This record gives sequence, C-alpha cells and structure tokens, in this order.
Amino acid sequence: MTSGISSASPSELKFEIGHVLFIDIVGYSQLLINKQSEQLDILRKIVRGTEQFRAAEAEGKLFRLPTGDGAALVFRTTPEAPVLCALEISKELKKHPELRVRMGIHSGPVNAVTDLNEQSNIAGAGINIAQRIMDCGDAGHILLSKHVAEDLEHYLRWKPYLHDLGECEVKHGIRVSVVNLYTDDTGNPALPEKFESAQQKLTEAEPKLGKPMLLAIGIGGLLVIAIFVSRFVPGVLRSNEEAKRAPAEALAIPAKSIAVLPFGNLSRDPDNAYFVEGIQDEILTRLSKIADLKVISSTSTQKYKSAPDNLRDVARELGVANILEGSVQKSNDQVRVNVQLINALTDAHLWADTYDRKLTDIFAVESEIAKTIAETLQAKLSGLEKTAMSKKPTANQEAYELYLKGRFFWNKRTGDDLRKSIEYLKEAIAKDPGYALAYAGLADSYGLLRFYGGASPAESIVPATAAAKKALELDDSLAEPHASLGLIATEELDVHRGVEELERAIQLNPNYATAHHWLALAFTALGQSDRSIAETKRALELDPLSMVINADLSIAYLYARRYDEAEAQASKTLEIDPRSFLAHYYLGMALQLKGRLEEAIPEFQKAVELNHDPYCISMLAQGYARNGQTDEARKLLAQLNEMAKSAEVPEYAFALIYTSLGDKDHAIAALEHGFAGGNKSYLFLLPGDPLLDDLRGDPRFEALVQKVVAPKSEAKQ
Repeated sequence: MTSGISSASPSELKFEIGHVLFIDIVGYSQLLINKQSEQLDILRKIVRGTEQFRAAEAEGKLFRLPTGDGAALVFRTTPEAPVLCALEISKELKKHPELRVRMGIHSGPVNAVTDLNEQSNIAGAGINIAQRIMDCGDAGHILLSKHVAEDLEHYLRWKPYLHDLGECEVKHGIRVSVVNLYTDDTGNPALPEKFESAQQKLTEAEPKLGKPMLLAIGIGGLLVIAIFVSRFVPGVLRSNEEAKRAPAEALAIPAKSIAVLPFGNLSRDPDNAYFVEGIQDEILTRLSKIADLKVISSTSTQKYKSAPDNLRDVARELGVANILEGSVQKSNDQVRVNVQLINALTDAHLWADTYDRKLTDIFAVESEIAKTIAETLQAKLSGLEKTAMSKKPTANQEAYELYLKGRFFWNKRTGDDLRKSIEYLKEAIAKDPGYALAYAGLADSYGLLRFYGGASPAESIVPATAAAKKALELDDSLAEPHASLGLIATEELDVHRGVEELERAIQLNPNYATAHHWLALAFTALGQSDRSIAETKRALELDPLSMVINADLSIAYLYARRYDEAEAQASKTLEIDPRSFLAHYYLGMALQLKGRLEEAIPEFQKAVELNHDPYCISMLAQGYARNGQTDEARKLLAQLNEMAKSAEVPEYAFALIYTSLGDKDHAIAALEHGFAGGNKSYLFLLPGDPLLDDLRGDPRFEALVQKVVAPKSEAKQ
C-alpha cells in the first residue's frame, strides 16, 4: 500500500477541503504482532460499521488512508461527519476495553488521486494537523482543532460538549489549539497528560507567596466562594442533574427543530375537526419547505393533544427542541387562531399571538405564523423558500375546505377513507380546476389505494400518474407529486427515474419524510443497502413514530443481511403498534434467516390473521415449506391460485412459495410473467431479497435482476 501522492501526475491530483478523522491505537508498538493484527481488525470492523462511514462511502464521499496503527478518514461532506463518526466509534469501543484508541479531527486542505476506491492516496495539511491534534490526547480522547470546534458552534447542540483545552505543543515546536469533545457516555473528560505536564511546569515556575499574602488571599477567596455558592451553586446542581437525566440522543437534537402539535378545536361544531387539522397541516407544510429547519411530520404528532403536560418528554420523543401549540375557533366566515412557540427543553416561551381574521385571509395567517417561527428560530430562508411559504394555493374558499376534507380522510389510511378522500378532492378540483395541491392530494390517494383498498394498477397507478403530472403542470415546485411519481416509477421497475423524482422531491421539501422513505425503497431495489438505511433513518428523524417507516427500516436491514438489527427494529415497531402486520412478517423473516424457523412461523401466522392479503399468505406458506410442512404450504398455494381467479395476486407471492418448495422453474416462470405484464407488485424488491437466494446464479433470474437495476433504456436493449 502506498501513501502520499508523489507518483501521481498533476492532472490526476484533486485539491479540496476535507474533514479528517485521524485514529490510532495507543501503545500499539508495544503489542505482540498477533495482538497488533487482532486489535487492528477489531478497530477496522468498528469503523466500517458506523453509519457515517457507510453513508459517506456509499455516496463516494470518503477517502481512507491506513496508517499502520489506525487510519485516517477524509469525509467530503460536512464538518459534523467525522465528529459523529468518532462518537459512534467511541460508543462501540466501550465493548472492547482492551482496545485503547485516541482520535483527532481537523478540517483542512487535502490532495487526492482521483478514481481510486479501496486504497486512496491522500495527503496534505488537513491530514497532518489532524494527526497532530490526535497526538495531544490519551486513550479515549476525541480532540478537535479549534477550527472544527468553531464550525460546530454554528450548531447549538454541540456547545455543551466542547471543552477548550488551550494550546498544545507538538513536533518541531509547533503549537495547535485543541478542544476536547466528550459527552456522558463518549470521549474522555480527563485532562490529557500533555496539558497536565504543561500546567505543572507553569505552577513550578510561579513565584512563591509569603504566608501573610496567602492568608489574605485565603480569607478573601472564602468570602467569594461563599457568595458564589449561596447564589449560583443550587442552580448549577439542578442543571447538572437535568443534564444527567437527559437521554444520550439529546446530543442529536438540533436547535432549529420543531413539531407542530394537533391544534385544539374550540368551535362548537365537532365537524370542524377537518378544518382545525388542516390549519395545523398547512403551517407544518410551509415550515417543512425550509431546509434550515427540521420539521416533524404530522403522522408522528397526531397522538399528542395540544398543550400536553409533559412537553419536554414529547420533544425528546420526537427529537425536537421546539413545540408549536395552538387552537382554532371557526364561526361562519370568521376564524380565530391562537398559537404559542415553546422551547420544550428549557420550557422558555419564545412567542405567542392570536389572529382574528376572515376565512378568506386564512392563507395569509398560515404564512405569517410560519415566517414568524422561522425568524424566531433564526432559520435561514432562501428567496425560493420565502416565495413557497407565501403562496396562496387557491382563491376559492369552497375548494380549500373540500381539499382539507380530502386530506383529512387521506390521513386515515383505509380503503373506504381513501375513496372518500378521492371524492372530496375531485369536488375541490371541480370548484377550482387550477388547484395544484388538490391534484397532488388526488395522486397520493390513488397511489395508496392499491395498498389499502385492493385496487388494481389500472384503478390506482393510472389515475395517480395522471393527477401527479397535472399537479406539476400547474405548479412544478410541489414535492408531493414528484414523490408520487418516484414511487410509481420504482414499482413499475423504472427505478433510476424513481430515484431522480424522489431526489427532486427532497430538494423541494427537505423535511418530506415520505420522500426519504420511498427513496430508501428505491435504493433497496438497486442493492444500495447503506444508502437505503441512511434514507430510512432520515425519514424516521422527521417522522419518528411512523409505523410503516419504522417497519421498513427492518427490511432495509434484512436486505443488508444485518439480521440482528432487523429483528430488533421489527420488535421496536411492534412496541409502537402491536397490530402491525408488516412488523410481524418482517420479524418472522429476520427470525427465519437467523435459523429460528419455529419462532418465525407464529409471526407469519399473526401477520395473516391481521391482514389476510396474498403477500402475507405467501410468507406463511414459504415458512411452512422451509420447515418441512409442505402439505400446509401447498394448501396455501392452492388458496392463492383460487384467489387469483377473482382478485389481484402478485406473481412475487407465487415465486416465494415455489422457491421454498425447491421448484425453481415455476418460481422463475412466475417472475417472468410478472415482468411481461402481469402483476408487478413487489418485483422491485427482487434483486436483494434473501428469500430468493436459491435462485441466484440461474441466468434467467440474473436477467430479471438486470431489468430492475439497469437504467430503463439499457434494460430494453
């Protein structure tokens, strides 16, 4: 392995700012050779297992430079990336007390030879300074250059964990400013030996004071200490106790983050619930367009009433610093909206106001509230974001109320409610044919109808596509139609176009959890497991209590062959919703793949009990087959064949059962029929599905895989 860049030609060199994490094993040279290899292997496994490493590597934004007794990682993302990576490593190292590791972080110029993968050649001042920063620490320390610490201070969440150590002298008399990073369970809070030595030298060099002077200083000092203790220590102690009670994840809560809780309905008419929910959603939607804010999806806030008693617990559960509470009172053509913004972690009331307006002014109220929140939280707004927040989606008040009713029923996620949603949205469009949001809602409702309402592709995909395209024709700045088209493209096996549409949706609305979720599914289809996991986790940050997103993180882990994490995630989802059929069959799948079929089959049975759909039945059938219960498996196969005479049954369901029965020919024939124009549902999952591993290597199966992963133009050739 080479290091440095001396052999590269000038045209091959790339110069940029890199965010460097330098890692080494303390006392490495004193270890026996076999121990050196053993510890290096453990360290490399820990490093490669971190989410930051996986995500950056998957995006091609990571250079690696082995150093003999550790490694240097150069992230080409943000200054936070190496810091988050270091914290993950530090937590994992607690399981390996024999492994004494220190880390140093600096952002600075690096040179790299391009087009190198596993063993990139990198060098530069950024690397050198990161190593010098690291050299100032002892085992367990995560030390940062002053430059990195100043970058992190722009993110308020880091401030409590940054501890300035002053200057440290390194090789050749060079001095570097160093900051120690540690939390309750990561890093090393002790003063590094180099700084202790420096302090001791200063102490020894101080002039000796006479006894009278020492006595005077002592008495004066005691008075100062007494005053300080009486006034300030109780508060400090309380703060320390609160800090101890705070969960470790509080570190990840950004200051510019908000959840909009359900507004109270103060109207006498309970039927106004749709209008109240609509006000909350509209404010949230406007806020979510601001890239500088983290905004929690409404599906994760619906379980909380407005003004809950335990606001701090709510904020921690949702991963936000701020909460917006409110109430709405509607009477005839008048509306009153009360709002208050609270920093839930400190219980500080940041802002409150009351708006008494006519219904025709409601868009202006929603826009004003969103802008005030953005200003209060000091969120940066681009010109496009300001325009998006101020938009008046329709001038027709009847159309607006019909749209709110449509979205109200869409949120309920049942077949009957989706059909109600579609009717209301069609009425809204009839009132205002230029209402882009109503078309976007129609696309969402039709798109979900195949999952919750048993609709055929002709009844769902076709009208969903038409509605999404019409929405974008009217307003191409909407994220939702792009996301709908992205999911449709993925499921119709045009996965690369699906990724493009979903990435465009996220660009337009960075806080749209659904777009991140669906993008994760597209990455799963392409076999990019690390990116799939990263996107699903981002979706969960924005919608932490979503059952379906929590469940689908399990499948992301399953396709990455990370079965322990898949099992844990499915179990966590069942804590959120014990009746989640998805979580039950994902848990069954994880248990089966871990060789625990006897435990898996009851999970598949529970999934069928909760949702008697063809896919759940096929999962139970393949479980029976692999457990030697072939008669039960064939009975379920016959049941699916009977169902297919009058309803939509995915070819994928048949393929799973045939594969488990050892009938590869029928399995591949079923998949080929799906690709040729049969039911395409779930076929996008085919490339990485571990339940189809028995088919891998068969040229017919590999040809089908290429039809999913290759760009559409190539797949047709």
